Amino acid sequence: MKQKVAQKFAEIFGEGARMFASPGRINLIGEHTDYNGGFVFPGAVDKGIVAAIRPNGTGKINAFALDLDDSDTFGLSEHEAPSKGWARYIFGVVREMSKRGVKVGGFDTVFSGDVPLGAGMSSSAALESTYAFAINTLYGGNIDKFELARVGQATEHNYCGVNCGIMDQFASVFGKAGHLMRLDCRSMEFEYFPFNPKGYKLVLLDSRVKHELVGSPYNDRRASCERVAKVLGQEFLRGATMEQLEAIKDKISDEDYRRARYVIGEERRVLDVCDALEKGDYETVGKRMYETHWGMSKDYEVSCEELDFLATVAEECGVTGSRIMGGGFGGCTINLVKEELFDNFIATARRRFCEKYGHEPEVYNVVISDGSREI
Repeated sequence: MKQKVAQKFAEIFGEGARMFASPGRINLIGEHTDYNGGFVFPGAVDKGIVAAIRPNGTGKINAFALDLDDSDTFGLSEHEAPSKGWARYIFGVVREMSKRGVKVGGFDTVFSGDVPLGAGMSSSAALESTYAFAINTLYGGNIDKFELARVGQATEHNYCGVNCGIMDQFASVFGKAGHLMRLDCRSMEFEYFPFNPKGYKLVLLDSRVKHELVGSPYNDRRASCERVAKVLGQEFLRGATMEQLEAIKDKISDEDYRRARYVIGEERRVLDVCDALEKGDYETVGKRMYETHWGMSKDYEVSCEELDFLATVAEECGVTGSRIMGGGFGGCTINLVKEELFDNFIATARRRFCEKYGHEPEVYNVVISDGSREI
């Protein structure tokens, strides 16, 4: 991918580009907890975004999206925003870096990615992190890694219409090969956990149902959580107990109750998984993954028929753990599979899914990898 991007850049703009990359991510457990001030447990993956960038001495950005075979030119100020959706991610990062005092100039760029779009591996965070890291490097910014992650988050909030938490950008910037990261989204403290499950494989099954987080489905659920936290007298749901939730059940809607029940349970599951990993107890890890899946399906209502089907097939094949990964409404399941069951599981899932939905799920083996960097 690096070679392909470099060649295209040279073809369009000439020589002299520098190359940057950021990964997509998986999240083993801890879904929809980040904006509730809770814990998440992500890792960077070996699929991501690669960009070639060279300052051009003008006030314009000339961008080419290689995978879309599409280009756009736009300026550096608010009134010069691009109309194309993909270009707004780059523009948003430029604006957010400028707000933080980095003197960003115009540049030429080509980018490409192998993060499957809409699969829940956060291609948008990989794109934002690539450009935040690159701009910080090229224009002498002294912005630390946490603030680079916040730049990506603010880009989503202010320029792309998604009121997301910090997890995706954090994982993309801070990724470390062979490690998952437990991030406390309230204090922003984090810890690396070695992740090398001997005898198991991590694999994603992409339903190829494309999810779209912009607009009401995601923001509605966040609003539910905020309403319950307010009734509890808290800023976030973080730290709330099921007993506290039961005590206010008659003061909130049934929908808000179920949303909060999922989030409070998920906070506990993340901590259970951390404890289990330190003991090498992958059976408990798997059980908590299934609990997360059905909580997201029934209480948080962000699953879809195809993802529920894949989780059910996983359970029937003896897979240790399976759940929706990402915001929901489509995308992938993440599966923790014993090596001796792997081939049969993949063959069975492909066959049965195709029989029911007319196409096979895409299969992505996961390798935990490094975060944002110049290459």
